[in-house]
Amino acid sequence: MKVVIPAAGIGSRLRPHTYTAPKALLHVAGKPILGHILDRLITLPHLEEVLIVTGFLGEQIQDYVEAHYALRVRFVHQESLRGLGYAVHLACQYVGDEPVLVVLGDTILETDFSCFLQTGKDVLGVQEVEDPRRFGIVEVADGRITRLIEKPEQPTSKLAVVGIYGFWNTGLLKSCLAEVVAHGLTTHGEIQVTDALQLMVERGSTMVPHSVPGWFDCGKLETLLETNRHLLRGYDKPYERGDALVIAPSYIAPTARISHSVIGPYVSVGDRAQVSESVLRDSIIGEGAEVRQCLLEKSMIGNAAMVTGGFEHLNVGDFSEIGYP
Repeated sequence: MKVVIPAAGIGSRLRPHTYTAPKALLHVAGKPILGHILDRLITLPHLEEVLIVTGFLGEQIQDYVEAHYALRVRFVHQESLRGLGYAVHLACQYVGDEPVLVVLGDTILETDFSCFLQTGKDVLGVQEVEDPRRFGIVEVADGRITRLIEKPEQPTSKLAVVGIYGFWNTGLLKSCLAEVVAHGLTTHGEIQVTDALQLMVERGSTMVPHSVPGWFDCGKLETLLETNRHLLRGYDKPYERGDALVIAPSYIAPTARISHSVIGPYVSVGDRAQVSESVLRDSIIGEGAEVRQCLLEKSMIGNAAMVTGGFEHLNVGDFSEIGYP
Protein backbone atom coordinates (compact mmCIF):
# COMPACT_ATOMS: atom_id res chain seq x y z
CA MET A 1 0.00 0.00 0.00
CA LYS A 2 1.19 3.50 -0.89
CA VAL A 3 0.06 6.90 0.35
CA VAL A 4 -0.10 10.09 -1.72
CA ILE A 5 -0.05 13.46 0.08
CA PRO A 6 -0.58 16.49 -2.21
CA ALA A 7 1.15 19.40 -0.43
CA ALA A 8 2.09 21.80 -3.22
CA GLY A 9 -0.57 24.47 -2.67
CA ILE A 10 0.67 28.04 -2.15
CA GLY A 11 -1.79 28.78 0.66
CA SER A 12 -2.76 32.28 -0.48
CA ARG A 13 -5.43 32.60 2.25
CA LEU A 14 -2.78 32.06 4.92
CA ARG A 15 -0.44 34.83 3.85
CA PRO A 16 1.85 36.30 5.14
CA HIS A 17 2.83 32.97 6.75
CA THR A 18 2.93 31.08 3.45
CA TYR A 19 5.36 33.57 1.91
CA THR A 20 8.12 31.91 3.94
CA ALA A 21 6.77 28.40 4.69
CA PRO A 22 4.61 25.89 2.84
CA LYS A 23 1.09 25.58 4.21
CA ALA A 24 1.64 21.97 5.28
CA LEU A 25 4.35 23.13 7.72
CA LEU A 26 2.31 25.74 9.55
CA HIS A 27 2.05 24.81 13.21
CA VAL A 28 -1.14 23.86 15.01
CA ALA A 29 -1.31 22.35 18.51
CA GLY A 30 2.44 21.91 18.81
CA LYS A 31 3.45 20.50 15.43
CA PRO A 32 3.10 21.16 11.68
CA ILE A 33 -0.12 20.17 9.93
CA LEU A 34 1.90 17.55 8.02
CA GLY A 35 3.19 16.13 11.30
CA HIS A 36 -0.35 15.43 12.49
CA ILE A 37 -1.04 13.59 9.22
CA LEU A 38 2.15 11.53 9.24
CA ASP A 39 1.68 10.54 12.90
CA ARG A 40 -1.55 8.78 11.90
CA LEU A 41 -0.07 7.23 8.76
CA ILE A 42 2.88 5.56 10.49
CA THR A 43 0.50 3.28 12.39
CA LEU A 44 -0.90 1.78 9.19
CA PRO A 45 0.06 -1.84 8.45
CA HIS A 46 1.63 -2.72 5.08
CA LEU A 47 2.72 0.88 4.38
CA GLU A 48 5.33 0.65 1.61
CA GLU A 49 5.97 4.26 0.63
CA VAL A 50 4.68 7.80 1.11
CA LEU A 51 4.62 10.06 -1.96
CA ILE A 52 4.55 13.76 -1.05
CA VAL A 53 3.81 16.21 -3.86
CA THR A 54 5.62 19.49 -3.20
CA GLY A 55 5.85 22.87 -4.88
CA PHE A 56 6.93 26.30 -3.63
CA LEU A 57 9.39 25.90 -0.70
CA GLY A 58 9.12 22.14 -1.05
CA GLU A 59 12.66 21.66 0.25
CA GLN A 60 11.40 22.71 3.68
CA ILE A 61 8.91 19.84 3.63
CA GLN A 62 11.65 17.39 2.64
CA ASP A 63 13.94 18.65 5.41
CA TYR A 64 11.18 18.35 8.02
CA VAL A 65 10.11 14.83 7.03
CA GLU A 66 13.66 13.48 6.81
CA ALA A 67 14.52 14.96 10.21
CA HIS A 68 11.48 13.60 12.06
CA TYR A 69 10.28 10.39 10.37
CA ALA A 70 11.92 7.07 9.51
CA LEU A 71 9.66 6.45 6.55
CA ARG A 72 10.29 5.50 2.96
CA VAL A 73 9.30 8.78 1.30
CA ARG A 74 9.49 9.96 -2.29
CA PHE A 75 9.15 13.70 -2.97
CA VAL A 76 7.44 14.55 -6.26
CA HIS A 77 7.94 18.16 -7.36
CA GLN A 78 4.99 19.89 -9.03
CA GLU A 79 6.27 22.64 -11.30
CA SER A 80 2.86 23.93 -12.39
CA LEU A 81 -0.08 24.29 -10.00
CA ARG A 82 -2.81 22.93 -12.23
CA GLY A 83 -5.10 21.51 -9.56
CA LEU A 84 -5.47 18.58 -7.19
CA GLY A 85 -6.17 16.11 -9.97
CA TYR A 86 -2.88 16.99 -11.65
CA ALA A 87 -0.96 16.61 -8.37
CA VAL A 88 -2.38 13.12 -7.76
CA HIS A 89 -1.67 12.23 -11.40
CA LEU A 90 2.00 13.19 -10.98
CA ALA A 91 2.35 11.01 -7.87
CA CYS A 92 0.56 8.04 -9.44
CA GLN A 93 3.38 7.55 -11.95
CA TYR A 94 5.21 5.95 -9.00
CA VAL A 95 2.26 3.74 -8.04
CA GLY A 96 1.73 0.26 -9.45
CA ASP A 97 -1.36 -1.91 -8.97
CA GLU A 98 -1.23 -1.84 -5.16
CA PRO A 99 -3.94 -0.04 -3.12
CA VAL A 100 -3.32 3.68 -2.66
CA LEU A 101 -4.51 6.13 -0.02
CA VAL A 102 -4.70 9.84 -0.89
CA VAL A 103 -4.68 12.31 2.04
CA LEU A 104 -4.68 16.05 1.46
CA GLY A 105 -1.70 17.82 3.03
CA ASP A 106 -3.66 20.78 4.46
CA THR A 107 -6.40 18.88 6.29
CA ILE A 108 -6.31 17.14 9.67
CA LEU A 109 -8.67 14.19 9.97
CA GLU A 110 -9.74 12.24 13.03
CA THR A 111 -10.72 8.90 11.58
CA ASP A 112 -9.38 5.37 11.21
CA PHE A 113 -7.29 5.58 8.04
CA SER A 114 -7.20 1.79 7.72
CA CYS A 115 -10.97 1.73 7.07
CA PHE A 116 -10.34 3.23 3.65
CA LEU A 117 -8.38 0.18 2.48
CA GLN A 118 -10.25 -2.74 4.05
CA THR A 119 -13.38 -3.07 1.91
CA GLY A 120 -11.92 -3.99 -1.48
CA LYS A 121 -13.86 -1.01 -2.87
CA ASP A 122 -12.93 2.58 -3.67
CA VAL A 123 -13.79 4.66 -0.58
CA LEU A 124 -14.23 8.42 -0.24
CA GLY A 125 -14.30 10.28 3.07
CA VAL A 126 -17.39 12.47 3.39
CA GLN A 127 -19.10 14.74 5.89
CA GLU A 128 -22.39 16.62 5.74
CA VAL A 129 -21.90 20.39 5.50
CA GLU A 130 -24.15 23.44 5.64
CA ASP A 131 -22.81 25.08 2.45
CA PRO A 132 -21.91 22.41 -0.13
CA ARG A 133 -21.11 25.05 -2.76
CA ARG A 134 -17.59 25.40 -1.30
CA PHE A 135 -16.69 21.72 -1.77
CA GLY A 136 -16.72 18.74 -4.05
CA ILE A 137 -19.90 16.80 -3.27
CA VAL A 138 -21.20 13.28 -3.84
CA GLU A 139 -24.62 11.90 -4.59
CA VAL A 140 -25.32 8.50 -3.04
CA ALA A 141 -27.89 5.81 -3.88
CA ASP A 142 -28.15 2.38 -2.22
CA GLY A 143 -24.89 2.96 -0.36
CA ARG A 144 -22.90 3.72 -3.52
CA ILE A 145 -21.60 6.99 -4.91
CA THR A 146 -23.36 7.68 -8.19
CA ARG A 147 -22.17 11.20 -9.02
CA LEU A 148 -19.45 13.68 -8.02
CA ILE A 149 -19.62 17.44 -8.61
CA GLU A 150 -16.95 20.04 -7.81
CA LYS A 151 -18.25 23.19 -6.06
CA PRO A 152 -21.78 23.08 -7.52
CA GLU A 153 -23.74 26.34 -7.76
CA GLN A 154 -26.96 24.43 -7.05
CA PRO A 155 -26.01 21.47 -4.81
CA THR A 156 -28.04 18.29 -4.97
CA SER A 157 -26.38 16.86 -1.87
CA LYS A 158 -24.86 18.10 1.39
CA LEU A 159 -22.21 15.35 1.48
CA ALA A 160 -18.82 17.00 0.95
CA VAL A 161 -15.64 15.12 0.04
CA VAL A 162 -13.28 15.82 2.94
CA GLY A 163 -9.81 15.06 1.63
CA ILE A 164 -9.17 11.34 2.11
CA TYR A 165 -9.60 8.69 -0.58
CA GLY A 166 -8.84 4.96 -0.60
CA PHE A 167 -8.46 3.14 -3.92
CA TRP A 168 -8.31 -0.57 -4.71
CA ASN A 169 -8.97 -0.04 -8.40
CA THR A 170 -5.66 1.76 -8.84
CA GLY A 171 -5.35 1.03 -12.55
CA LEU A 172 -8.69 2.68 -13.29
CA LEU A 173 -7.75 5.67 -11.10
CA LYS A 174 -4.50 6.19 -13.03
CA SER A 175 -6.13 5.87 -16.44
CA CYS A 176 -8.96 8.28 -15.58
CA LEU A 177 -6.53 10.85 -14.16
CA ALA A 178 -4.34 10.55 -17.25
CA GLU A 179 -7.37 11.05 -19.50
CA VAL A 180 -8.50 14.17 -17.64
CA VAL A 181 -4.98 15.63 -17.82
CA ALA A 182 -4.45 14.70 -21.48
CA HIS A 183 -7.75 16.30 -22.54
CA GLY A 184 -7.17 19.38 -20.40
CA LEU A 185 -10.52 18.85 -18.68
CA THR A 186 -10.88 21.56 -16.03
CA THR A 187 -13.52 22.72 -13.58
CA HIS A 188 -13.22 26.23 -12.12
CA GLY A 189 -9.97 26.56 -14.05
CA GLU A 190 -8.20 23.55 -12.50
CA ILE A 191 -7.78 19.83 -13.16
CA GLN A 192 -9.98 18.36 -10.43
CA VAL A 193 -9.70 14.92 -8.90
CA THR A 194 -13.52 14.83 -8.72
CA ASP A 195 -13.73 14.80 -12.53
CA ALA A 196 -11.45 11.74 -12.67
CA LEU A 197 -13.49 10.05 -9.92
CA GLN A 198 -16.68 10.68 -11.89
CA LEU A 199 -15.09 8.92 -14.85
CA MET A 200 -14.24 5.99 -12.55
CA VAL A 201 -17.90 5.72 -11.46
CA GLU A 202 -19.09 5.83 -15.08
CA ARG A 203 -16.63 3.04 -15.95
CA GLY A 204 -17.73 0.65 -13.26
CA SER A 205 -15.96 1.56 -10.02
CA THR A 206 -17.85 0.48 -6.92
CA MET A 207 -17.25 3.68 -4.99
CA VAL A 208 -18.68 4.07 -1.50
CA PRO A 209 -18.79 6.90 1.08
CA HIS A 210 -17.25 6.68 4.54
CA SER A 211 -18.33 9.21 7.14
CA VAL A 212 -15.40 11.07 8.73
CA PRO A 213 -16.29 12.32 12.23
CA GLY A 214 -13.40 14.76 12.63
CA TRP A 215 -12.53 17.00 9.69
CA PHE A 216 -10.45 20.10 10.31
CA ASP A 217 -9.67 22.45 7.47
CA CYS A 218 -6.46 24.47 7.88
CA GLY A 219 -6.90 26.70 4.86
CA LYS A 220 -7.25 30.11 6.53
CA LEU A 221 -6.42 31.77 9.84
CA GLU A 222 -9.88 31.38 11.37
CA THR A 223 -10.08 27.64 10.67
CA LEU A 224 -6.45 27.11 11.70
CA LEU A 225 -7.19 28.63 15.11
CA GLU A 226 -10.37 26.54 15.33
CA THR A 227 -8.34 23.40 14.62
CA ASN A 228 -5.79 24.48 17.21
CA ARG A 229 -8.56 24.80 19.81
CA HIS A 230 -9.90 21.35 19.05
CA LEU A 231 -6.57 19.53 19.06
CA LEU A 232 -5.44 21.19 22.29
CA ARG A 233 -8.29 19.61 24.23
CA GLY A 234 -5.97 16.73 25.04
CA TYR A 235 -3.74 19.11 27.00
CA ASP A 236 -6.31 19.56 29.75
CA LYS A 237 -4.24 20.05 32.93
CA PRO A 238 -3.38 23.59 34.09
CA TYR A 239 0.11 23.95 35.50
CA GLU A 240 2.63 26.52 36.62
CA ARG A 241 5.85 27.00 34.73
CA GLY A 242 8.24 29.07 36.78
CA ASP A 243 6.51 32.37 37.40
CA ALA A 244 3.99 31.82 34.59
CA LEU A 245 0.51 30.30 34.73
CA VAL A 246 -0.62 28.04 31.90
CA ILE A 247 -4.39 27.66 31.63
CA ALA A 248 -5.57 24.45 30.00
CA PRO A 249 -5.94 23.46 27.33
CA SER A 250 -2.63 24.79 26.03
CA TYR A 251 0.65 23.44 24.67
CA ILE A 252 4.06 24.88 25.55
CA ALA A 253 7.08 23.40 23.77
CA PRO A 254 9.77 22.11 26.17
CA THR A 255 12.33 24.59 24.83
CA ALA A 256 10.02 27.63 25.04
CA ARG A 257 10.71 30.22 27.74
CA ILE A 258 7.70 31.69 29.56
CA SER A 259 7.99 34.32 32.30
CA HIS A 260 5.62 36.66 34.19
CA SER A 261 2.78 35.62 31.88
CA VAL A 262 -0.62 33.99 31.73
CA ILE A 263 -0.93 31.57 28.82
CA GLY A 264 -4.25 30.08 27.71
CA PRO A 265 -6.68 28.76 27.20
CA TYR A 266 -6.13 27.44 23.66
CA VAL A 267 -2.59 28.64 23.13
CA SER A 268 0.20 26.77 21.33
CA VAL A 269 3.77 28.01 21.86
CA GLY A 270 6.50 26.63 19.60
CA ASP A 271 10.09 25.56 20.28
CA ARG A 272 12.53 28.27 21.38
CA ALA A 273 9.77 30.89 21.58
CA GLN A 274 9.97 33.49 24.36
CA VAL A 275 6.93 35.00 26.07
CA SER A 276 7.31 37.54 28.85
CA GLU A 277 4.97 39.89 30.74
CA SER A 278 2.09 38.89 28.50
CA VAL A 279 -1.41 37.46 28.53
CA LEU A 280 -2.20 35.18 25.58
CA ARG A 281 -5.33 33.26 24.70
CA ASP A 282 -6.66 31.47 21.61
CA SER A 283 -3.40 31.99 19.69
CA ILE A 284 -0.49 30.24 17.98
CA ILE A 285 3.07 31.42 18.67
CA GLY A 286 5.65 30.14 16.18
CA GLU A 287 9.10 28.67 16.72
CA GLY A 288 11.68 31.18 17.89
CA ALA A 289 9.10 33.99 18.16
CA GLU A 290 9.33 36.59 20.91
CA VAL A 291 6.29 38.18 22.54
CA ARG A 292 6.76 40.82 25.24
CA GLN A 293 4.28 42.98 27.18
CA CYS A 294 1.33 41.93 25.03
CA LEU A 295 -2.30 41.03 25.49
CA LEU A 296 -3.12 38.85 22.47
CA GLU A 297 -6.21 36.96 21.41
CA LYS A 298 -7.10 35.08 18.20
CA SER A 299 -3.61 35.79 16.90
CA MET A 300 -0.92 33.94 14.96
CA ILE A 301 2.70 35.01 15.36
CA GLY A 302 5.09 33.53 12.81
CA ASN A 303 8.44 31.87 13.33
CA ALA A 304 11.20 34.18 14.61
CA ALA A 305 8.81 37.15 14.67
CA MET A 306 8.97 39.74 17.45
CA VAL A 307 5.96 41.52 18.93
CA THR A 308 6.27 44.05 21.73
CA GLY A 309 3.51 45.86 23.62
CA GLY A 310 -0.18 46.41 23.02
CA PHE A 311 -3.55 44.71 22.94
CA GLU A 312 -4.14 43.30 19.51
CA HIS A 313 -5.56 40.65 17.24
CA LEU A 314 -2.47 39.98 15.13
CA ASN A 315 -1.53 37.88 12.12
CA VAL A 316 2.25 38.36 11.89
CA GLY A 317 4.45 36.50 9.40
CA ASP A 318 7.85 34.92 9.95
CA PHE A 319 10.85 37.15 10.81
CA SER A 320 8.62 40.22 11.24
CA GLU A 321 8.91 42.78 14.01
CA ILE A 322 6.14 44.85 15.59
CA GLY A 323 6.86 47.16 18.51
CA TYR A 324 5.30 50.00 20.40
CA PRO A 325 7.15 52.96 21.93
